[in-house]
Amino acid sequence: MPEVVIPIGPQHPALKEPVNFRIIADGEKIVRLELELSYTHRGIEKAAEQRNFIRVLPLLERVCGICSHSHATVFAKGIEEIMQLEVPPRAQYIRTIIAELERMHSHLLWLGVAAHEIGFNTLFMWTWRDREAVQDTLEEMSGNRVHYNMNEIGGVRCDLNPAQVNAALSRLPSLEERIKKYVDMVNDEETLLLRFRGVGRMSKEEALKYGAVGPTARASGVDYDVRRDDPYLAYAEVPWNVVTDTEGDVYGRTRVRIGELRESVQIVRYCLENIPAGPIRVDAPKNAPKGEILSRYEAPRGELAHYIRTNGTDKVERVDIRTPTLANWTSVAMCLVNQNIADIPVIVAAIDPCLSCTSRLTVTNRQNRPGVAVVRAAPNGRSLPGSEGEEKL
Repeated sequence: MPEVVIPIGPQHPALKEPVNFRIIADGEKIVRLELELSYTHRGIEKAAEQRNFIRVLPLLERVCGICSHSHATVFAKGIEEIMQLEVPPRAQYIRTIIAELERMHSHLLWLGVAAHEIGFNTLFMWTWRDREAVQDTLEEMSGNRVHYNMNEIGGVRCDLNPAQVNAALSRLPSLEERIKKYVDMVNDEETLLLRFRGVGRMSKEEALKYGAVGPTARASGVDYDVRRDDPYLAYAEVPWNVVTDTEGDVYGRTRVRIGELRESVQIVRYCLENIPAGPIRVDAPKNAPKGEILSRYEAPRGELAHYIRTNGTDKVERVDIRTPTLANWTSVAMCLVNQNIADIPVIVAAIDPCLSCTSRLTVTNRQNRPGVAVVRAAPNGRSLPGSEGEEKL
């Protein structure tokens, strides 16, 4: 049977944001593909260089709506380290609470989207209903459901009063019960097992080779989490466990995220019950001394890094953002090779991609085709990104 070229994107019903896959298929099997990014370049990094530290935090929250607190926190803690500020413990606990509520928000949203991709819309409705309880809590604490704007250089903007703490604690038991149902469902529900198990499989060696991060890597047995391995905020003081799996497929990535939901509930409860007294911020100088830092953070999708360079003024000279979606694209392209065409939406969705926070650059290969990554089938049936004369992402 001759090979057929199937374009998917940049606008397609299976894609939530613009990205272009040029699929080369032999029958129903994907032989190789080309991936084109950077349809939503917004110039946020350049805009950040033109704003002072107070005005740049709300801008960086707009890099990604679901990970808004992640981007603001990783930037703030980088600037605080350059300034050698000691953030009060209460502020660190509040940042941790918001961070884990955001992780729950993200994972519940993802589980609903993944269920929708396989036509399991009942699960989609359930998870998005439970997500409302998380967003109600975030709104009560910060005043906003998506862009929380909790961070300031030196601490947080809003304190938590006893009523807010009690309201958040009262919602956790019902969320725990719902998460238990999802654990049982992912183990027993035939629809999930048929569509997720064995799909988009990636070994631990391949995850390390292609630089996968977050739940995508941990589902392949990579025991790595920035919260534990390079502790920040209050994570060194809170009892919790890194969730890993050995399945290495979409099923494993689902199990990891549901496991992280349970851990996030425990982290939030511990922080709410043990939040220390004291101030929520320290006074920060207007200008940052000259310096540079690589600030790291475990966002819901994986390791997020901000490279920050300061020059003695109240603005950054350079901020360079490496998002987890960008780190995971190569592994996704690898997982798609030798899979069925019908599995493209769920394999792509399994990394929880965010194109808006990824598209800040263009990669040009020798044929001057912007943002192209070619993935071909290897002799052993797996895939090799790039080939001679082609550029990798």
